[in-house]
Amino acid sequence: MRFRRLCAAVLLAAFIPVSTPANAAQTTCEDVYTPVQFGLIKQTMYGRLCVPQGAKTVQVLVPGGTYTSGYWDIPVDGDKRSVVRAMNSAGVATMAVDRIGSGKSTKPLSILVDVPNQAQAVHQIIQKLRPRFSKVLVGGHSIGSAIAMAEAGTYKDVDGVLITGMTHQWDYVRAVPALTNLIPALLDTKLSVRGLDVGYLTTVAGSRYRMFHAPGPEVPAVNAWDEANKDVVSAGEFVTTALMSNLVLPVSAAINVPVMTMQTSDDYFCGTPPLGADCSSGPALVRSEKPFYPRAPRVDGFVVSGYGHVFNFDTKVADNYHAALVAWQRGI
Repeated sequence: MRFRRLCAAVLLAAFIPVSTPANAAQTTCEDVYTPVQFGLIKQTMYGRLCVPQGAKTVQVLVPGGTYTSGYWDIPVDGDKRSVVRAMNSAGVATMAVDRIGSGKSTKPLSILVDVPNQAQAVHQIIQKLRPRFSKVLVGGHSIGSAIAMAEAGTYKDVDGVLITGMTHQWDYVRAVPALTNLIPALLDTKLSVRGLDVGYLTTVAGSRYRMFHAPGPEVPAVNAWDEANKDVVSAGEFVTTALMSNLVLPVSAAINVPVMTMQTSDDYFCGTPPLGADCSSGPALVRSEKPFYPRAPRVDGFVVSGYGHVFNFDTKVADNYHAALVAWQRGI
C-alpha cells in the first residue's frame, strides 16, 4: 500500500507544473512583420515582440548601423548581454526591430533609407502597439538613437525616450577614422548575396572588435557572433544622423517627454566638449546633454566605463545598467 501511494505521489508530482521565476517563464515572444510606408512606398518592418504576462509597458528598441534586433538580445554566455531578457524579467515588454534595409525587414533602394523614413516606420510600429499598452517607450543605439529621437520629436506618441551610443557632441578625431572600416556590402563575401546597391555599407571583415568593442575585453565567442551576425547600414542613415542629432538641426529639441541617456565614456561620442559629451559621470552627462532637450521635463544619465561603442556586449556592468533602465522607465 505504501509503495502504491509512493508511486502515485511520484506520478502526480511529474504532472504538477514546477513554479519558476514570475515573468521569465511567463513571457511570450513572437515574430511580427508590420506593413509600413515611406510616403507612397510600402515596406515591411520586422520585430521580435516579447510580452511578460500582465505587462503594461513596452519598449520599442531600434539597433544601430550594421546591427539587427539581435543587438538587444545577444545570445552569448547566457542572459547577461540581453536587454530584452532583463526587461522581460522585470515585467516590461520589448519590441526589438530590424531597421528597414536590414535583417528580416524589406530592403528598398538605399536612397530611401534615412533617419526620417526609419522614424516614420517606427512610428507605425508604435501606433500598432499603443492600444495594447498603457506606456510606450522608444529607445535606440547609435543610429537607432537618432531614429528614436526623430520619432519622438516628430510624432510625439511615446512616454519616454532611451538614447544609447549617441550624444549631440561627437569626438570627430576618433569618429571619422572609424568610418574607414566601412565598405559597400556588395563587396562583402557574406552580404554580397543580398544584391544590395552600393549605398548599403558594412564593416571590413575582422574590424568589429577595434571599431565597436575596444577597449573592452576581446572575447572570442563575442567576436565570432558579432562577425557572423553583422548587417548593413545605408549611407543616407549616416548623413541624416549627423544632421538631425548633432549641432546642426538637433531633432531632440522637439522631444517633450522624459529622456534617459546611457553612454560609455570610451565611445566616440564622449570626450571634452565640444569634442564629445562629458561622460565622466551620470550627472556630468546630464549637464552636457540637457541643453539639447529643452522641452524634456526630465533628463537622466548613466555612464558605463571600460567598454567601447556597443556596450550591450559588456557583462561587467550589465546588472547595474539594466537596473538603471528598469528604474527609469518605472519612474516616468
